[in-house]
Amino acid sequence: MTAKRVYMDHNATTTLRPEARAAALAAMEVPGNPSSVHAEGRAARAIVEKARAEVARLAGAKPAEVIFTSGGTEAARTAFHAAGAAQGVTRLIVSAVEHEAVLASATATGLPLDILPVDGEGRADLAALRALLAARPGKALVALMLANNETGVIQPVAEAVGIAHEAGALFLCDAVQAAGKMPLDFAALGADMMLLGGHKIGAPMGVGALILRDGLPFAALAVGGGQEARRRAGSENLVGIAGFGAAARVALDELETFATLHLLRDEMEAKIASHAPDAIFLGSGAERLPNTSYIAAPELDAETLLMALDLDGIAVSAGAACSSGKVGRPRVLDAMGVSPDLARAAVRVSFGWTSKPEDVDAFVKSWLRAYERARAKAGIGAGMNMSGNAGASQPLASVES
Repeated sequence: MTAKRVYMDHNATTTLRPEARAAALAAMEVPGNPSSVHAEGRAARAIVEKARAEVARLAGAKPAEVIFTSGGTEAARTAFHAAGAAQGVTRLIVSAVEHEAVLASATATGLPLDILPVDGEGRADLAALRALLAARPGKALVALMLANNETGVIQPVAEAVGIAHEAGALFLCDAVQAAGKMPLDFAALGADMMLLGGHKIGAPMGVGALILRDGLPFAALAVGGGQEARRRAGSENLVGIAGFGAAARVALDELETFATLHLLRDEMEAKIASHAPDAIFLGSGAERLPNTSYIAAPELDAETLLMALDLDGIAVSAGAACSSGKVGRPRVLDAMGVSPDLARAAVRVSFGWTSKPEDVDAFVKSWLRAYERARAKAGIGAGMNMSGNAGASQPLASVES
């Protein structure tokens, strides 16, 4: 009998919510194209508009501000295209800890690009933002995520928006990782554009949204038909959009429940710290998403650790998920000034709506086994810390106490 696996990589993608599955399956039975005017087309259109309203509620936006895309990556590329083609933007400022999709989309514009530094906890340097805005002429677009996908660190977006707008700049906020994990209010944040991704909140993969402030000039990246009010051509992904709407509704309803995941995260970190006093929880000095922990300890190697955890039936990741499936040097940790040796040891644990208390014990046991093996290989005896002081770690058998 196959042992039950423990999934702790919800920041990469979370489990499909049953409500999203049901909505997607129901949409599969609708034969109409949302752009058709007959009854079947109107039924399909009703599904799209219901989902648009549900996603707008999750984001704290108006339904008319929601443009459905194939995901957060397309939303990012569309936002940067519109900035250069219609919004008068001539230069970009992108934080050093943005998702690769945002950084690559910014680079692809060919516009002058400045990188906004962060502090040792991964928070944007707002004094540096002021300086960068004043350093060059021309209208800027500032890109700063609401919460980091690797560390879970929450950024001072509202303050950064104020600084940007004072300087006449526009503001793009990547809320892909924050959605469903903390309250969103597009209107209150004051951002000009926001990115969302469906599969991070329990929708099917392949659907997302760009939130565009009402009245902001726009130029479509995908052209052809008149879909999405001529803002994104191509027949709508009816099935994915239906699932996205349902997932958004449930995620909003369960925000308070999701917030309690910090109890599992904090329990996990406390257990590891009690047995591995040299373990470091990166970004823990800042406000974080309740479900995210980025753990490192000297002597560990993330690639080896991931394999050991996987063999124990536990799925985590070494930072952002990438298409190659390889473990590379974490760019976010470089930006935070984390040493290369520590960065190569870091793994991200992210809980989700299906997580259970027993997941903590399974992960801690497996992680500590790998930790003790690495220490033994390095010639560091059990019960000794990295300086050689006795009594720094406890016997592995006591992990459940």
